[in-house]
Amino acid sequence: LISSATKSLRMETEILEKKLQDAQMKLAEKDGDKEKEIQSLKRLISELEFQLTMEKSNNESFLDKLRKEMKHKSDELEKLTQERTQLIHSLSQVQEENALLQDTVRRECEERCGLTAALGRAREQVLQLRRLSGTFP
Repeated sequence: LISSATKSLRMETEILEKKLQDAQMKLAEKDGDKEKEIQSLKRLISELEFQLTMEKSNNESFLDKLRKEMKHKSDELEKLTQERTQLIHSLSQVQEENALLQDTVRRECEERCGLTAALGRAREQVLQLRRLSGTFP
C-alpha cells in the first residue's frame, strides 16, 4: 500500500513537475515575446522621437524662413510707403506749380488780348490819320 502510494505520489510529482516545466517554458516564451515586443516598441519610440525631432527642426526652419520673408516684405512695404509719400508730395508741388503756370498763362493771354485790341485800335487810328492826311496837305 505504501509502495503503491509512493509510486502514485511519484507519478503525480512527475506529472506536476512536467506541468511546472511546461508552465515555466510557456512563461519563459511569454517573457521572451514580451521582451521582443518591448525592444520593438523601444525602437519604434526612438524612430518616432527622431521623426518628431526632424519635424520640429523642419518646422523651425520653415518658420525662420517665413519670418525672414515677412521682414523682407515689411521692409519693402515701408520703402514703398515712403516712396508713395514722396511721390504725393512731389505731385502736390507739381500741381501747385501747374496752377501757378496756368494762372500766368491766363494773365499773359489776357494781356495779349488787351495788346492785340490796343494794336487794332492803333492801326485804325493810323489809317484814319492817313486818310485825313490825304485830304489835308
